[in-house]
Amino acid sequence: MGRSHIINVRIRYAETDQMGVVYHGNYAQFLEMGRVEWLRNLGVSYKSMEETGVMLPVVSLQIFYKKSATYDQVLEVKTTLAKMPSVRIAFDYEITDEQGEIVATAHTVLAFINMKTGRPMKCPDYILDTLETIVF
Repeated sequence: MGRSHIINVRIRYAETDQMGVVYHGNYAQFLEMGRVEWLRNLGVSYKSMEETGVMLPVVSLQIFYKKSATYDQVLEVKTTLAKMPSVRIAFDYEITDEQGEIVATAHTVLAFINMKTGRPMKCPDYILDTLETIVF
């Protein structure tokens, strides 16, 4: 387990526009897929967090598009924890195509929210304890 985790995403026809290019709004979903799998690789699922009363909504999203992706391409989404979380958790992303060329880079910030109060909360200890093994 490291700071980064990689998934592959094959572009489906429905994710493209009339020109056959991935619609820009779909990149947020690719980032979410990377984040969810990063957490799952850590041993934490969104479902289990919500069952313990923790939500993790996105509070900031930046995407920098470098190159178009098209139908049936396989993209590699590399998700990297930017720094140790506190009330917020930040991720950096690099999306590359099959030739290793950068298609997009991105950065997200999410906040830990107590579902009962709707207020921000500290990152749960069970996540911090697991993250202590990662060297920054």
